[in-house]
Amino acid sequence: MNQRGALGRYGEEVAARRLREQGMTVLERNWRCRAGEIDIVARDRGPRTTLVVCEVKTRRAGGPQHPMAAVSPRKAQRLRRLAEQWLSECWLPVHGGPPPGGLRIDLVGVLLPHRGAPLVEHARGVA
Repeated sequence: MNQRGALGRYGEEVAARRLREQGMTVLERNWRCRAGEIDIVARDRGPRTTLVVCEVKTRRAGGPQHPMAAVSPRKAQRLRRLAEQWLSECWLPVHGGPPPGGLRIDLVGVLLPHRGAPLVEHARGVA
């Protein structure tokens, strides 16, 4: 695995840990299909179960772009299409209907400082 891939995998691990700390259940990681990849699919149990598709962006401190600025409108549209495909292929056959709380797309940004623990930001409902 190259350095960029290793950085991304590390960021996804940090993001999955944060989601679990927030009470979510990670259902799947790195789901792939022809149209692309979903980093994390999770279930958020609030008053009603919400399915959450998470895009994870990891950057080193001092880089040209903050991780939270990395989702363009085009990327957001692609995430919506991927989320619908995951729902139809993976959720509906098992559960028979959509999640009661619907589907949400979140962004988790992981910033790796030169020293110390990663900084994690979680933005809900970005797309």
